[in-house]
Amino acid sequence: MRGKDDARGSLFGYVVLEQPIRPDHPLRLIRTIVNAALTEISAEFDVLYPPTGRDSIPPERLL
Repeated sequence: MRGKDDARGSLFGYVVLEQPIRPDHPLRLIRTIVNAALTEISAEFDVLYPPTGRDSIPPERLL
């Protein structure tokens, strides 16, 4: 089974991970492009995973 890419708060989160990255950093644009591309091919990923079993880590989360 393919896992969900749900954002979760951490147990001991004291710092927001995106806070130290400035708003105009180039990686923010790259992240937007990659997320859009992964959304488009999400259905293709779903076909590759069996419907039963333990949830896996979704490819989006691995990136």
